[in-house]
Amino acid sequence: MTARDRRIRADKDVDGLEFDENGLIPVVAQDRRSGAVLMLAWANAQALRETLSTGEMHYWSRSRQELWRKGATSGNVQRLVSLHGDCDGDTVLALVEPAGPACHTGDPTCFGAGADPAPSTTPSPETPLAHLWATLEARSRERPEGSYTSRLLDDENLRVKKLGEEGAELLTALVRGRPQGIREEAADLVYHLLVALLGAGVRWEEVEEVLAGRRR
Repeated sequence: MTARDRRIRADKDVDGLEFDENGLIPVVAQDRRSGAVLMLAWANAQALRETLSTGEMHYWSRSRQELWRKGATSGNVQRLVSLHGDCDGDTVLALVEPAGPACHTGDPTCFGAGADPAPSTTPSPETPLAHLWATLEARSRERPEGSYTSRLLDDENLRVKKLGEEGAELLTALVRGRPQGIREEAADLVYHLLVALLGAGVRWEEVEEVLAGRRR
């Protein structure tokens, strides 16, 4: 039996959550890479919708009675990877990539150093694919002048055309049976595929989830 998908992707998923009598729901933020539990905060429906639309964590301040974006003043933003409701729909888990400490004290987490997972004795560095995706996201936000990636992101027709061209070039390399050419063309195709996904609003993690589901 496979686990039910409780991913929160759209407004309809937010509407299906069980908010308390004040219209709030607890949100546990967890570092997607290290697994560290960063903080517990509260959110209303608007905060969750803002989180989904902007890709950065938004919460509701009970003391100030206002919406707030994590890192708006400190710069310690939390980039959203995914939101998940629990089995009862009354708690949300936010997998995030933090840009700095989560706690106002400057500590990495609000629960102290003991909450950090024990460091691995065999650390696994970020994969080239994950690094490429992070670079593409940075290009999407910053749109530096003269950037080929920015040009592709601004032109859907060009993105699709280049993806097709790179696929054809890889096929040609495979037919010719030249390993170096195959490696080079495969790398070009992966790059253009990721740009196409980003331009279409599909995150690489979502593709990985599909692959994981097929494995199960």
